[in-house]
Amino acid sequence: MSNKINEYQKSIMKKIDIEYDYIIVGAGSAGCVLANRLSKNPKNQVLLLEAGREDKSITLKMPAAVLSNLKSNKYNWAFKGEPEPELNGRQLQHDRGKAIGGSSTINGMVFIRGNSLDYEGWRQMGCEGWGYADVLPYFKKMETYSGGGDDFRGGSGPLKVHRSTPEDHPLSQAFIEAGKEAGYQETNDISGFCQEGFGIFDRTVFKGERWSASRGYLDPVRDRKNLTIITNALVCKLILDDNTAKGVCYKNKGNKIINVSAKKEVILSAGAVGSPHILMLSGIGPKDHIESFGIKLKADLPGVGQNLQDHPDFMLKYKCLKPVTLGPKTKTLNSIGAGIQWILTKEGICASNHFDSVACIRSGPGVEYPDLQLCISPIAMDDNTWQPMKEHAFQVHVGLMRTHSRGKIELRSNNPADSPRILVNYLKDKRDRELLRKGIHLVRELLNQPSFSDLKGEEIFPGSNYTSDFDLDEKLNSHISSQWHLCCTARMGLKTDKHAVVDNSGKVHGFSSLRVVDASIMPFATNGNTNAPTIMIAEKISDQILDAKPLSRLDLNTWQSPNYLTSQR
Repeated sequence: MSNKINEYQKSIMKKIDIEYDYIIVGAGSAGCVLANRLSKNPKNQVLLLEAGREDKSITLKMPAAVLSNLKSNKYNWAFKGEPEPELNGRQLQHDRGKAIGGSSTINGMVFIRGNSLDYEGWRQMGCEGWGYADVLPYFKKMETYSGGGDDFRGGSGPLKVHRSTPEDHPLSQAFIEAGKEAGYQETNDISGFCQEGFGIFDRTVFKGERWSASRGYLDPVRDRKNLTIITNALVCKLILDDNTAKGVCYKNKGNKIINVSAKKEVILSAGAVGSPHILMLSGIGPKDHIESFGIKLKADLPGVGQNLQDHPDFMLKYKCLKPVTLGPKTKTLNSIGAGIQWILTKEGICASNHFDSVACIRSGPGVEYPDLQLCISPIAMDDNTWQPMKEHAFQVHVGLMRTHSRGKIELRSNNPADSPRILVNYLKDKRDRELLRKGIHLVRELLNQPSFSDLKGEEIFPGSNYTSDFDLDEKLNSHISSQWHLCCTARMGLKTDKHAVVDNSGKVHGFSSLRVVDASIMPFATNGNTNAPTIMIAEKISDQILDAKPLSRLDLNTWQSPNYLTSQR
């Protein structure tokens, strides 16, 4: 659609000042939702701007092609972070989608909502209307769940959510069984009533293909005459008149600067990196920082770019005693055969993201709800080449879901083409180190259960001899990576909170007709992958933008450990 411009679009393109009702910046997970919902009324002229390209490559549709897509900069911003002080000065790559569909086009396709107490925490921080009972109806609205709709799950939404089948793989099955042997509970739906324990991952895969926000929300409405989609459009700044957003200035594929105006609203959905970057380039953000780059200050909002959070990831790798891993299947001839099978049938190893089982657990007694996420992959990657190991091996991921460390995003220059500085400050708070060490020990305990007795071989990494805090810290410093869940850089909160950037409807404090709608407005990161909550946010705020009556609250109880004060499981 980006290059297929309808007659209305052709006519307005001739004007110097192009005018729409709504301008959405960023066609990612949130932007696709907004474009769909706001253009449903044919009277609304909606412009969707995307800095990247279309998402039609076959590799983007193949679930198993995640790593190959991430290695390429074609659809990936591949931001290079600043040297991390606690990680030996390592500069981590922050992969973000640069295409229609945004990060939902290149991510791992993991679908998890987070814990109900995440959203209660948002509400308690002053974000009224964002408690679990408020957001659950929108989670249901957005999905068609392969397990069928019920009190907790949706059955007729745009996003296809498929339940994995861990019983198809011995390692995934052993993972869940070992959890039960270790004394953890099993849950039949990690996004349903019981959001703690060992269970099955859901994935945004449908009939063997990636089901991105673009596939679910944008593709069905591309022919709407009131929706204009423009790719290769790099937004330079907002056009502001005092406290009103009048439009945006963007550079097109031919490097021509184009100004477009919005009669109703400008909505930033450029993500946790892009949205604060555009705000600061436009003069909205920390006063001293903005003025140091010669940018005229429009509003001193100290929270813009601050409060950056991510889920740090650490991988333990093991030899596998049985030939059930995928490493050998990735050899050239085997991978070609698997690719042909997928093209012809949409089945086989290429039809999966190979994350089937998950554990959401608490790190210790006194922790109210899960703060660690464990998952197993039937393939282990070589750290140096980032290629599958030649031998049969697997890896277990330890993800820290509730970090204490906070980072920031800052301008590198006043040039919109220059990527911003990204400093996450991984492990800056010593409590994060302690929690990850606990996670490593819990994984080792798990893999010593009977279910892994004929599967687990030698610990390849970090190595069974690495047991002390000092030794584990050494490996954490050298091998912590990102789960690519950057968020919270323009967080919601009360106007009286000087670090809050937007109100509970995404409106930027002090401005009319300007909103931020994406993962940047989360007050704090949710438990688990952030794609599902981001889509939910866009669904909910779409109703607020359109002055629609919010969906009725669903006051459903979720399971919480009655013994959490004294027991870890």
